[in-house]
Amino acid sequence: MASWLSSGDAKAFKCLLALALVYGAMSYLAYTVLHTRHVRPLGSDAPPDRFSEARAIEHIRHLTVDIDGRQEGRPGLEEAAKYIRGQLEALADRAGPNYRVEIEETLVSGSFNMIFLRHSISCAYRSHKNVLMRVSSNFSNDLDPSVLVNGHFDSPLGSPGAGDCGSCVASMLEVARLIIDSNWIPPRPIIFLFNGAEELFLLGSHGFVKTHKWSNIVGAFINIEASGTGGLDLVCQSGPGSWPSHVYAQSAQYPMANSAAQDAFGIIPGDTDYRMFAEDYGDIPGLDIIFVLGGYFYHTSYDTLERLLPGSIQARGENLFSLIEAFASSSMVLNANERTLKVAENGAKTDRAVFFDYLSWFMIFYSRKVSMVLHGLPLVIFLLMPLFLRLPDSAMHCWFATFSDFLKGMLFHAIGVVLAIIFPVGFAVLRLLFSSHAMSWFAHPFLAFLMFVPSALVGLLLPMTIWGFFPISQDTSRLQVSKDALADEARFWGAFGLYAVITVAYLLAGLNGGFLTYFISISMLLAWFSFYIVSRHCGHQSLKSLAGFVVPLIPCLTYDVYYGGFLVQFLVEKMGMMGSLPQPYGYFVPDVIVAGAIGLVTGWCVGPLVPVVGRWLARSSILKCLMQVTVIALALSSQFFPYSTDAPKRVVFQHTFITADANKIVDSSYEFSVVDANSLAFLFKYAPEAAKMLHISSEMSLEEGYHSDSSSWVALFPVSFLFSGSLKFPAQADDVSKHYRHMPHLSLREPVSVSATGLRRVHLELYLGSLEEIWVTVLNITGPLSNWSFADNRLPAPETISGGPPSYICRLSGRSHENWTFYLEANSSETLRVDVAVLDQHLLHNTEKLKNLFPSWVDVTAFTTFLSSYSFKVIFCFLSKCILGLNN
Repeated sequence: MASWLSSGDAKAFKCLLALALVYGAMSYLAYTVLHTRHVRPLGSDAPPDRFSEARAIEHIRHLTVDIDGRQEGRPGLEEAAKYIRGQLEALADRAGPNYRVEIEETLVSGSFNMIFLRHSISCAYRSHKNVLMRVSSNFSNDLDPSVLVNGHFDSPLGSPGAGDCGSCVASMLEVARLIIDSNWIPPRPIIFLFNGAEELFLLGSHGFVKTHKWSNIVGAFINIEASGTGGLDLVCQSGPGSWPSHVYAQSAQYPMANSAAQDAFGIIPGDTDYRMFAEDYGDIPGLDIIFVLGGYFYHTSYDTLERLLPGSIQARGENLFSLIEAFASSSMVLNANERTLKVAENGAKTDRAVFFDYLSWFMIFYSRKVSMVLHGLPLVIFLLMPLFLRLPDSAMHCWFATFSDFLKGMLFHAIGVVLAIIFPVGFAVLRLLFSSHAMSWFAHPFLAFLMFVPSALVGLLLPMTIWGFFPISQDTSRLQVSKDALADEARFWGAFGLYAVITVAYLLAGLNGGFLTYFISISMLLAWFSFYIVSRHCGHQSLKSLAGFVVPLIPCLTYDVYYGGFLVQFLVEKMGMMGSLPQPYGYFVPDVIVAGAIGLVTGWCVGPLVPVVGRWLARSSILKCLMQVTVIALALSSQFFPYSTDAPKRVVFQHTFITADANKIVDSSYEFSVVDANSLAFLFKYAPEAAKMLHISSEMSLEEGYHSDSSSWVALFPVSFLFSGSLKFPAQADDVSKHYRHMPHLSLREPVSVSATGLRRVHLELYLGSLEEIWVTVLNITGPLSNWSFADNRLPAPETISGGPPSYICRLSGRSHENWTFYLEANSSETLRVDVAVLDQHLLHNTEKLKNLFPSWVDVTAFTTFLSSYSFKVIFCFLSKCILGLNN
């Protein structure tokens, strides 16, 4: 080695190898924790006073295998409700004499406005089923504050829903059994709400909060959800106030929670029932706990029993039972009247605490007031340190020279972190310029780390290579300190100051994610003291002094790897459903996001070491080696296909019928869309049989002749805003009459009435035809609409679809065999136009055949949509019914 490597380079590569082994060990530990490898699932023969994952799995098996689909509009949803009620009744039958068990099955109806995916809509629903059980002691009062546990048993379009949310229902059933069989008498009533309409935009929970007699006695709630198939369940939201998260910190057996999750929750498309209970209507304190890993299968046909991560449900169940016990014993649980009185006396408490788990072993929790002291402390130390280090010389110029060097160190470290983000992003863009597909890392997350971590390290270390060109401001001869020692000092305190400033910035922004940089800065202090002590005996250049700096940082770095690894894995999995942006720039977005995220994570995982370790690693030989690894990884990435059955590509397939009257088909087409960066042209390239059936040849330009307007996807509004580059192809309508005898139809119910103020009211009736598996009906209303009969006679904010005029969107769901009756009110004589989109889950034979022609790595969500348009000329008090094309 000495013949081609200098002694300095040899030491540098030994240091790099040692650090690689340390980070490898930390990564393995983080992986095992995140994937619940440390949790031992209990079998069906577990003691009755223990939660058993195997017993919960049997419930999931029945809900997902024995029942064929739990979507609204399909028979399986009612079968699931019957199964849940049967299980609850069996528990009630064997409950001891000290228990009071009440079981209810309710049908909820209502209407309200909401913002969903940043778009304004109105929802009207009827006869959605909720199943409830309240368990309490024989001595309980009907008005006693209660603890609510909520989970939904409906599933999304085209998905068996094992994770989302069969796992939630199964966990609740097993916990309910545990309460009865363990002979634990809850000090407060426990309400289990199995709601049947969450996927339709939180309708089941809204119905409970607005209409059920028990809603006013709920003093705390736990909402369990799933956006994946397992892993530790993350507390994504907590509040109002900080005490629910404090209860979690004290009681969870396998905690996974951090206050930064709530800061970032709104970035991810979607919402949960937490919103109905804690924010929009209930103002009830509670927790939102979600499975977040296994997101590849979320809302796909691959969300099956086999995909659930072992140990996940065991950890969830044990956490859930401990939380129920803690909430039931808490004096903070108050019913609605008690909460109102407390707010009147003391004011509303909306403070949010700072908390995080350490590798699911324990929780660290402190209040917002405490965080203002703790998180400000590193910045105070940074500002005072130049004075302290130069005592007894307290001259101003000495402080200024030292502080100037610290600022130089801060600037260099900040540049390094920025370059750690820029370099991976640049390489990601460069790769895509020469590649036929994006997201090559999607099915192979290790590839993302292999491509982007080395280049991020190059960016992080690069400023260190030019440090020597900028001289130290302090006088080394006067201080009698070596230049190397002062350089180490300036780089360290500069990096420390950067993390201190970021921590305070989080604090001033009102966010609660500053615990990460606070943890880093405090750990760096300990590492510096250790380094200072060891280097006095062994010298600054020795391996022992290097180890003296690295070892005290290992607990912090392990957490950084755990937190950062989770973040990257979560992002990688979610990139398959985050939406497709218009080309050509949309093609680059997922790779840029993942590359930037890995660069940022590398910055906070390795950055704390750079002030000292950088002196060893910032050598041209190391940087060249890292660049070579990056280039090799980029070259290898072209050999990896981005999708597999373990990481499917999501495709939305709609068979569209434009109808006139109640039985006439005007047009029929197949429409496709994707929700990631690889376009439909990429899809059909690898699905030749489907392309053949659609008469697509390799010479055809798909983008030019087959564009699908976004108004065609209004049945999925506002989810349809995640689509771009949608395509449509002509389809035969020969077999539609074999299954559908009558189509949806909107008609005038009674003559138009005119008020004394000139407002014109149109009374309408919507007939849904012979459709039997309706998921949702969407009304898109344009024109001089001033009021309607939905949402307590309140209009949502207007929306714009396909660049058209402002329109009002209303989603209707439930009981498709009954007609919908409603009125629209206009404030002028202009025409009111109503576009009706009805989404039916039944697929015609040719549609089913086309769906099955796609490869196994494609998950196709397919459905049938019936579109029709109606115009109402209200000035003459009669209906002018014109069946119009959607583009008219």
